[in-house]
Amino acid sequence: MLLPIVLVIASGMAHAVWSMFTKRSRSKSVFLWSIMMVATILLLPVLITELWKNPMNAASYGLLLLSMLLQAVYSWLLSKTYELGDLSQIYPIMRGTSTLLVPVIGVLFLNESLSVFGWLGILCMLGGFAVLSGVGSNSRSGGRQAQGLKPVLMALCVGLCTTCYVFVDKLNLEHVSPIALLEVTNIGFVLGLTPAVIASRKIVEEWKANKTTLLLGAVLNPGSYLLFLFAMSQAPMAHISPLREIGTIFATFLGVLLLKEQQGLRRMLCSVVIFGGIVLIGMLG
Repeated sequence: MLLPIVLVIASGMAHAVWSMFTKRSRSKSVFLWSIMMVATILLLPVLITELWKNPMNAASYGLLLLSMLLQAVYSWLLSKTYELGDLSQIYPIMRGTSTLLVPVIGVLFLNESLSVFGWLGILCMLGGFAVLSGVGSNSRSGGRQAQGLKPVLMALCVGLCTTCYVFVDKLNLEHVSPIALLEVTNIGFVLGLTPAVIASRKIVEEWKANKTTLLLGAVLNPGSYLLFLFAMSQAPMAHISPLREIGTIFATFLGVLLLKEQQGLRRMLCSVVIFGGIVLIGMLG
């Protein structure tokens, strides 16, 4: 059991590192577009070959298009969120929202139930989100607090979009392979950012300034998910999936220690509380 644990922790850290690179970049949309474009080009022949050999019905193609659309919205929201908020503030919320919403949807609409530990996990996550958002802080005027809420609301939207595309992709896996589906999502992600990238005219500038981190990001982005897939092949998903969200702690510490973001101690504690809530929901909820 040690190997899958190590792999899934490495997966979470890889995700946190490329997210930090994105936050440090000059143009968030150009950086994200560039690191995704590499994998998109490499995997395109795989998708074309699979669809040519295994044609699907109209409904299945419709689901693939829906996945692409959700990824396009997700990529745009992600770039805007990184522009507005600190990594140590927005990352735990983006990563945690999906884990929070799935059990809530199950309880409200699918007649599922949560254990005491599950409800405790939800309370931990809600408390962590509230502290990160600064709600109730007396140190800000109303206008400044409203401005501070923008990245939090955007991060929540990213998490909501993640929840939606996870459900759609689960249906898509009944018709296409994981690699082909990964390429479909890559295409949607790239298309969502293309208008902003063209308008910015900063591709050359970004590559000159951050060539090394762009290349590392192009490896870490798909590599983080690949490590997770290897971990799932060694252990049950329910046991290891929550551990991947340890990236919330990694990203928060990177934001505070390397990017010198403010409110360091409070945000680091919040990330630990949110991760604890994720683990409670995933393993005991």
